[in-house]
Amino acid sequence: MSNSEHKATADEKEVLEKYLLQFLNLEKRFPLLPGIENNQALANLVGLEVDEFQKLRDTYRNNARKAAEELLEDQEVTGWIDQLPFENDDTIVAFGDSITDDLQGWFTILEHTLNITVPEANFTFVNSGVSYDTSSEALQRLNRDVIDHDPDWVIVALGTFDMQRLHVAPDRTLVSLADFWENTNAIEQNVKELTDNPVIWLTPPPVITEMMQKMRLFHYDIFEDDLANVREVLTSKVGYIVDPLGQRMADEGDEPDAWNYLSDGVHPSISGHVNTVRALLKNLAESEPHEGASLEPPQEEASDE
Repeated sequence: MSNSEHKATADEKEVLEKYLLQFLNLEKRFPLLPGIENNQALANLVGLEVDEFQKLRDTYRNNARKAAEELLEDQEVTGWIDQLPFENDDTIVAFGDSITDDLQGWFTILEHTLNITVPEANFTFVNSGVSYDTSSEALQRLNRDVIDHDPDWVIVALGTFDMQRLHVAPDRTLVSLADFWENTNAIEQNVKELTDNPVIWLTPPPVITEMMQKMRLFHYDIFEDDLANVREVLTSKVGYIVDPLGQRMADEGDEPDAWNYLSDGVHPSISGHVNTVRALLKNLAESEPHEGASLEPPQEEASDE
């Protein structure tokens, strides 16, 4: 069989470029796999030449930098940066799912934004997002992807994929709200042992379920009512609570705008990621950490009666 038979077709390349490749950071999901840091091996796995593979990855990162540069044209944003609680040499870890793992996503835009405006700070940025992770899967890798980095700040951005309602089991979410509460409590307690700085809780953005249902890729649905319950759990946490009502994807009115998403209605477009960075910077600059509210799990999930 010739090597060309293993290469992606033109249609497959288009899907990789416009949707999949920015989330296919397999070296983070399988860090111990031999050859996983070899770009040639990774390129072969997705059916691309190594130069095509690297060029696309570079394009995503360049997109994130351009988004940061455009964001910094807003004087309000630069004012927020002057008020951030970060200190020089801080290590900042983002612990999330594919919305964080995105190579042109909010955390990469944040990294460029701070490096451009505070080059002397020498921040260390660690993107510990793994695509499509639930809070249960994230908890399993907490040691490797958070604790081992000895962070000063941890941004937790989980919950979207906990709320999957599988087509084979639509009457329940993949992870119950009570388990999400327990998982995030465990994450919170471990972070407290690492740093005196409070956790930064980045709530899941809304989804546009109708867009999601048009994609054959998914075998599940995610609904706003379920995500609203996740945000309610997070608003009881100790720390910074970013976008507690899930409003950052609505540029006009109350409903999320389609241009802030990729074609799946789940993952933000660059404009959606910029909205997340704005919400994060504003919250850190202008708000005090939340002191926490409930010590009890969600009532509807807490009882077996």
